[in-house]
Amino acid sequence: MAVPSVPSTRDGRAVSRLLASPQVVHVDHRDAAAGRTCAWPSWLPEDCRQAVEKAGISRPWEHQARLAELARAGHHAAICTATASGKTLAYLLPIMAATASATPVLPEPPTPNLPASLRHSLRRNSALYLAPTKALAHDQARVCREIGPRDWFVSTLDGDSDDAERRFAREQARYVLTNPDMLHHTVLPSHSRWAGLLGSLRYVVIDEAHRYRGVFGAHVAQVIRRLRRLCRMHGADPVFLLSSATSTNAAEAGARLLGVDKIEVVDEDCSPHPGRDVVLWQPAESLSSDATEVVADLADAGMQTICFVASRSLAEVISARAQDRVTSGARIASYRAGYLPEDRRAIEAGLQDGSVRAVVATNALELGVDVSGMDAVVIAGYPGRLSALWQQAGRAGRAGRDALVILMARQNPLDQYLFSHPELLFSSAVESTVLHPDNPYVLGPHLAAAAQEAYLCPTDEEFYGSAFAPMCEMLTAQKVLRRRGDRLFWTRPERAVDAIDLRSASGHGIDIIDAVTGRVIGVVDEAAGDRTVHPGAVYLHQGDQWLVDEYDPTEHRALVHQDLPGYWTQPQSASTVRIIREERRREFGPGYVACGQVELTEQVVGYLRRDEITNDVWDSAALEMPTHTMITQACWWVIPDAVVAELGLDAVHLAGAAHGAEHTAIGLLPMFSPCDRWDVGGVSTVMLPDTGACTIVVHDGQAGGAGFAQAGFDQAEQWWHATAVRLAQCECESGCPACVVSPKCGNANQMLDKAAAAALTAAMDPRA
Repeated sequence: MAVPSVPSTRDGRAVSRLLASPQVVHVDHRDAAAGRTCAWPSWLPEDCRQAVEKAGISRPWEHQARLAELARAGHHAAICTATASGKTLAYLLPIMAATASATPVLPEPPTPNLPASLRHSLRRNSALYLAPTKALAHDQARVCREIGPRDWFVSTLDGDSDDAERRFAREQARYVLTNPDMLHHTVLPSHSRWAGLLGSLRYVVIDEAHRYRGVFGAHVAQVIRRLRRLCRMHGADPVFLLSSATSTNAAEAGARLLGVDKIEVVDEDCSPHPGRDVVLWQPAESLSSDATEVVADLADAGMQTICFVASRSLAEVISARAQDRVTSGARIASYRAGYLPEDRRAIEAGLQDGSVRAVVATNALELGVDVSGMDAVVIAGYPGRLSALWQQAGRAGRAGRDALVILMARQNPLDQYLFSHPELLFSSAVESTVLHPDNPYVLGPHLAAAAQEAYLCPTDEEFYGSAFAPMCEMLTAQKVLRRRGDRLFWTRPERAVDAIDLRSASGHGIDIIDAVTGRVIGVVDEAAGDRTVHPGAVYLHQGDQWLVDEYDPTEHRALVHQDLPGYWTQPQSASTVRIIREERRREFGPGYVACGQVELTEQVVGYLRRDEITNDVWDSAALEMPTHTMITQACWWVIPDAVVAELGLDAVHLAGAAHGAEHTAIGLLPMFSPCDRWDVGGVSTVMLPDTGACTIVVHDGQAGGAGFAQAGFDQAEQWWHATAVRLAQCECESGCPACVVSPKCGNANQMLDKAAAAALTAAMDPRA
C-alpha cells in the first residue's frame, strides 16, 4: 500500500563500500522473519472483507485479529507493534464492521438517558480518530478510501475544514478523522451541535499514542476525560483503541491517558520483517557534510532513501547539497513543516511512485504520511528517544529486500555516550511514556472548560480521580467556578477553552510580526519569548534572519525586520532555585538524591552577539527584562562538604565542576526519561541554603511539572553513572559539546571545569 511502485536498482557494491568506511563504529544485523496470518474474524461483514481483499490483503496478521477481537468484545486496548506492521487495519476491522458495512453487525449504542425521539434521530454507530497532526489524519482518510467499502462515509475535520465539510462530519460521516486540538476547541465546547456524533460513538482511535507525553500528553489526557464525560451524557460509552509503534508501558500509560482502570495490550508483532542492518556512523567532518555525502551516494546506488534531520534549516541544506552531488540524475527533495499542502502531497506522491529517490525530512514526514518500504533510512543525529529512533528506522525495509539504517552521531553527550555503549541502543526496551495528567496547571483550566460544557458534580470523580475534589475546591475559592448545592458552574461570558493551549502550559504565544508588512511570520511560546525575541535578538524563520526591533510581552507581540547581520544572538540569564517540598529522598554515594517541588526564578539579563561563521563573541549587551517565577518538579543531588574537601576544590573550581556535571547530566537525561534536553533545565550552586551544601538541580521546564525529573530520580544511579562515564571518556581537553558545553546554557557556558566535573561525578558515583 505504501511501497513505491517503481522498483529500486540499487548497487550492492555501494552498500559494501559504505559498510567498510572507517566512520562505521558498529553494525547490528537483524535476520528476516516470516509473518503469521489467520482467518478473518467471523463477525466481519462480507462487503468489508471483500473491500480489504480487493486492496491486496488476503488474510490478516495474527496481531491484527487479536486487537480486533478485543475491540469487538468492548475492551479498551492498545496495539504496540513495529512501523508498517498493519496497526491501521487492526483497528479499522471493528470500525468498518460497525460504521462502513451495509449490514452492521453491532446493535444500536445504548442511549438510556435520552428521549425516544432523539434516540431515533441518532446514527446507529460512528467512530472517531485522533492524530497528533492534521497530515496524519488526511493520510488515514487515504487508507480508508483504499481498503474500505465504497459507500463508507469518512470525513476529516480540522482547522482547514470549511463549513460544508464540518456539517458533513457533524451530520453524516460515520468515521471522523481529527486531532485533539479540534476536539478541544470546536467539538466539545459545542457538544450540543455534535450530539449525533458523540451520542453514537462506538470506537475512538488514538494514533501515535506514545506522542502524548509530558505537558502535551497531560492536556490531551484531560481532553479525553472531557470527551468521555460528554459521550456518557449523550448516551454513549465508546471503546478506546490506542496505536503506537513503540511503547514499553502501554497498559499503564494508556490507562493514565484515558483515565480508566485497565486496558489490554497487543504487542506481539506477527507481520513479516526483512533483514536489516543498523549502522552507527561517527562523522569524519561534520554531521551535515557526512549526511549529504551518504544520501547522495545511496541515491546514486539506486536506493530509495529517507534522511531524518532535527531542523528545517538542516533539511534544506542537506537536500540542496546532496542534489548537487548526485551523478545519476536522481531527484532529491526536502520535506518539512511550513510547506504548502500541495507541495507536501507532490513529494509524498513522488515517494509512492519512486520518482523521488531521496527525501531529507524533519519529523513532519515521520508523523505526516505512512511512507514505508524504503531501501535505506539515514538518521542525522540520535532523535533523543529510542521510541523515535525505531519509529524512523521502521521506514526501511521492503518485502524480499534487506534494509539499511544509518544512525549518525552528533557532538553531544547523549549521542557520544550511546555510540560508546551500542548495547544500550540495541538491547534496551524503549522508554516508558511519562505522563502527569494531574498537573494542577493543566487540570484546573480543563475542569473549568468541563464545567462550561456541563456543570460538574461529585460523580465526575469517576473521570478525574482523586485530584478532582481538591481542585474543584481551589477553583471555587478562586471564584473561577460557582457552587450551587453540589454542582459547580462556569459563570463567565468568555469561553474557558480559549485560555488553554494544548501544545503549551504557558497560555498565549508571542506573535512575531514583520514590521514592514504587518504579516505574522511565526509564533513562540510565551515562556520562551524573553530568550527568543528580546530586543536586538536575531530570529530565524524558514532559513531567513530577522532582527527584533520591539518586544512587548504584555501585548504578546514582537516586531521584526528582515536582515543579514552576520551574527547570531545568545541570551544570558540568571537563575535561582528554592526547594518548596522534598517528597522523596535516598542515600546516594556519600551524599543523597531527592526529588520534589521547587520554585524557579529566572531573568534574562543580556545577550551575546556571536559571529555566524566562527561563533566568536563580538560583544555583549545588557537587558532589563522581567523576572519570572515558576513552581515545578525537580530532582537534585547534594554533594557533602567532605567530598569537596577530599577533592581539594575551592569555590571557583567547585562551581565549574557542578556546572559541568549539570550540563552533562541534562544532556544524558533523555536516555532515562522520554524527554529531550529542551524539556528540562538545571541550576547548580556551591551552597544552596535549603540543603546547606553544594547542590545540582535538574527541573522540568513547565509549570507544575511534566514527570521527566521524577523519572530521572527513579533511575538516578544509572543516570549519574552515565554522566561520570561520559566525562571520563570524552577525549577533549577542557570541554566540548560532547560533554559539558550546552547549547542552552543561560550564561553562555562560562564557569565550566571539565576535569573537576569528572572528578566530582566519579567521587559521588554509587556504582563506581
